[in-house]
Amino acid sequence: MRFMMLVRSDAQTEEGAPPGKEIVEAMARYNDELIKAGVLLAAEGLHPSSKGALVSYSGGGATVTDGPFAEAKELIAGYWLIQVSSKDEAVQWATRIPFEEGAVELRQVFEAADFPPDVVSREIVAKEQGFRDEPLRNAPER
Repeated sequence: MRFMMLVRSDAQTEEGAPPGKEIVEAMARYNDELIKAGVLLAAEGLHPSSKGALVSYSGGGATVTDGPFAEAKELIAGYWLIQVSSKDEAVQWATRIPFEEGAVELRQVFEAADFPPDVVSREIVAKEQGFRDEPLRNAPER
């Protein structure tokens, strides 16, 4: 099963301030542990919300609001996507993140196979797996 470990934003990340050398090195060591364990699928930091946009939907239409957004503690500053055997294993990995302050939210990722066959066909399940198996092949050329 896949889990996202969502790193909550704070005032520093929302200001766009880069992390210090010590935390970058600690994070690199942590990422190396995830890689060696064979559980890391992706890990990325996100630019502050001031460089983003919020798309809201209502009445069949979409409204775009440029950042920044209020409530930094509710925003996401980065994430890891890991593949583990259980929620407990995901929690164990999250407790090892070298943070002194902050919060990480764990959320299991839905798989097409999690839905009943009358909702998601086997063809959709196979197509989704194909996208995960060969992400570079499916990426548009730039």
